[in-house]
Amino acid sequence: MANDKTPDQPQSRLHRLFDRNFLDYTAYVIRERAIPDIDDGLKPVQRRILQTLRNMDDGRYHKVANVVGETMKLHPHGDQSIFAALVNLANKELLIDRQGNFGNTFTGDQASAARYIECRLTPLARETLFNPDLTAFVDSYDGRMQEPVTLPAKLPLLLLLGAEGIAVGMATKIMPHNFGELLQAQIDCLDGKDFTLYPDFPGGGIVDASSYESGNGRLRCRARLELRDDKTITVTELPAGLTTEALIESVERAAKAGKIKIASISDYTAEKVEVEIKLPRGMYAQDALDALYAFTDCELSVSPNLVLIKDNMPCIMGVEEVLRHNTEKLRRDLEQELRIERGRLVDKLHAATLEQVFIEERLYKQIEEESSSKAVNDAVRQALEPFAGRLIRKPGKEDIERLLDIRIKRISRYDLNKQRKEIEELRRSVAAIDKHLEDVTLYAKRHLQGLLDKYGPMFPRRSELKAFDQVDAREAALSNLQLVYQRESGFLGYKVSAEEGKDGLSAACSELDRILLIFRDGLYKVIPAPDKLFVGPDLLWMGPVRKELVFNLIYRSGALNLSYVKRFRTPKFILNKDYRLFEEHNRSVIQLLLVGEKGLRAKVSLVPSARARSNALEIDFDEHLIKGEAAQGKRVSERAVRKVTDITGLPKQAAPAVPVLPGLGQS
Repeated sequence: MANDKTPDQPQSRLHRLFDRNFLDYTAYVIRERAIPDIDDGLKPVQRRILQTLRNMDDGRYHKVANVVGETMKLHPHGDQSIFAALVNLANKELLIDRQGNFGNTFTGDQASAARYIECRLTPLARETLFNPDLTAFVDSYDGRMQEPVTLPAKLPLLLLLGAEGIAVGMATKIMPHNFGELLQAQIDCLDGKDFTLYPDFPGGGIVDASSYESGNGRLRCRARLELRDDKTITVTELPAGLTTEALIESVERAAKAGKIKIASISDYTAEKVEVEIKLPRGMYAQDALDALYAFTDCELSVSPNLVLIKDNMPCIMGVEEVLRHNTEKLRRDLEQELRIERGRLVDKLHAATLEQVFIEERLYKQIEEESSSKAVNDAVRQALEPFAGRLIRKPGKEDIERLLDIRIKRISRYDLNKQRKEIEELRRSVAAIDKHLEDVTLYAKRHLQGLLDKYGPMFPRRSELKAFDQVDAREAALSNLQLVYQRESGFLGYKVSAEEGKDGLSAACSELDRILLIFRDGLYKVIPAPDKLFVGPDLLWMGPVRKELVFNLIYRSGALNLSYVKRFRTPKFILNKDYRLFEEHNRSVIQLLLVGEKGLRAKVSLVPSARARSNALEIDFDEHLIKGEAAQGKRVSERAVRKVTDITGLPKQAAPAVPVLPGLGQS
């Protein structure tokens, strides 16, 4: 076609340029900004902050403004992103020691300006995060400094800190876990045992992890509510990621919508959460708990999504899989540290032994007559040959030069006993490392146990793991609507006035309730709570759907005018669909309908018969089984029923002498 573009035309080249640049941008956002790395559990900005704090570390606090400025040498973005990340990391109370107002994670209050607050590394961070020998460095964005690719962290920081981030086409939401439980799980992993991990949130609360799937799935989180008295509920712990300000807003919204009733709500939170909810007259604390969980943010659903960077690529993993990866990396790092330290000790031992032999055996006297440096070196090398068995390795050029640099003053003051003790101490250290290298797994377990004993008591579990039932919002909702039925007009609804419905029915319900309607001819249906709806003059019973209700029914059905009694619970339904309690017939009608499970009785008046001794009988509904609403029920009598009267609560009469009639069995 005339409008087709060839691949070499400008529009096609522009498309390729956009595609390539978009892919580069996507990869950059995923790997360099939003998604943490599995090895050290950090995003780049967090890693640069910690490395900067390490570079500045002198044991004293540093102004956060200075730390942010130094971090900008490594981080190619604005100071606000660095400051926000530093405050967030410091408020986790694990790696950064704070001084000043860093905000309040409970209330959502912001931190003071960077020039007013100070920070430094915690002892835990100094002990577990840094080792230049194990760290690979690359040039910073402007080539002026070096920054780490990842930190050689000896803690599973990815699971310990948790993370949230939104990249291009993907997002991560990793839950924080408990320090002690993570390290114990690593010990179990090294022992080859199975382990299971569940999140632990800084705000505490109650967590139902029944739908949690190893870092994915779903969590249900609840605030901890305490009943101070019948009129006061206090929130003492928050659900995951919620502030007291957000919680109060959700309670006020629910109250404004009429879903709950409160007299006042006050926030007294400081170092601990304390939100006090006062209830009005007629409301009691125990009854209001379900409504708070159902209609406010006192209960939240959290959907974790464990996306991370592994081998420079994003992937989804499970918590246990991540911890096994971190544990194996810890084992490798500890082994490498041991080998590096052994090499240093062996070098020291070699140098000390050389020096000892050189001075103790007075080998320095053999170079007094030599005139050239080559001759001096050769003389020292030849003098050391008889002592090769005492040396760690064959002396090299650098070893000989180091011996020749020893001053006469040092030789004259040389303490042989002290040197022998130092050499013996070095030999013991090398032997200890060799023993550790024989079983690196045992060494790793002891290392983890040492951290657990030292720091574990500082980080107790804050969230309680507990399975809890789903709150039925309809059952928890306040019955703030008065449903009225006016028989004369046939209208039903909460906008029908009570005065209009004096000759009808009324029931309290909530706007979430489903209303069961039962008509005199046996028809029933379920509808939403209507404002005003025409249902006709034959409505017999109405009320909110409740599973526990038991209906006791006596009805007349069919051409023979026989009556039946049956009991059934609230039937299943599809909204706005018509159902029947018995077969439709022009003579079929409900003669009595009572709601209740025990203690209900009725008096049945029968059509008179000359041969019968009595024309009445009593029915005790407790004697009949509760079956489905579709069951026909038990025949009352072979005679027609003229009248049925509710006699619940009246004293029982002596059983009349009624002859046993055939056909009273189950139909």
